[in-house]
Amino acid sequence: MSFPFIGIDGCKAGWFCVALDDKLDWDFRLLTRLSELSRFVAEPKSVLIDMPIGFLDAATGARECDNLARQLLSSKRHTSVFSTPARKTLSARNYQEALTINRAMTGRGISIQAWMIVPKMIEVDQVLDDNPHLRKVMRESHPEICFWALNKKSATQFRKKEQPGQAERLAILKKYFPAAEEVFQQAQFRYFRRQLARDDILDAMVNSVTALRGYPDYHTLPEQPGTDAKGLAMEMVYAAGN
Repeated sequence: MSFPFIGIDGCKAGWFCVALDDKLDWDFRLLTRLSELSRFVAEPKSVLIDMPIGFLDAATGARECDNLARQLLSSKRHTSVFSTPARKTLSARNYQEALTINRAMTGRGISIQAWMIVPKMIEVDQVLDDNPHLRKVMRESHPEICFWALNKKSATQFRKKEQPGQAERLAILKKYFPAAEEVFQQAQFRYFRRQLARDDILDAMVNSVTALRGYPDYHTLPEQPGTDAKGLAMEMVYAAGN
């Protein structure tokens, strides 16, 4: 069975992927390495991943998509959008070196939260280098922007790591994907929480629902994204809700 629409979120054990087809049949998988994606889905039409893809290469401040995403989310949810480091910062050997490089490149520091996921940023960048065909199908999304869009452009009210926030997000997902709660429960049953957090499941699901609903005409932040030195778009994609 083919599942052409994939949503991916990074997790402690690697990458959690939720796959859908246009009939809302589904599957999910936890991958240790992103390079294993082709073993799960051979020819996807769209892959949306919650990880930066395009990076700043000069002293130009912050990516426009990051700034726009924070503006669209509530005062509570805007903190979920980390400022993406400059590409050169990815070569840093430690956090202090990353601070120095990023300040030189962008005039900004880098949060410890962003630094902790730099290895995953590098992994995505390498996969796109090694698999040029994925450049046409793998795009960056942000789960809170996806939820905002599917929720009639209204930001979620509660934190995703707490039960009220998980219930809120499941309620949004079930409007578009009735099996959302079944996927949520089965993923928790299959994997330990030290491997996969509950909010990782929700984030991957909303990316997969967005991939299905938006393909091939996604909305983007900004409407006309710029590209980095590798030609990768600095954007976040989302799909309109009902």
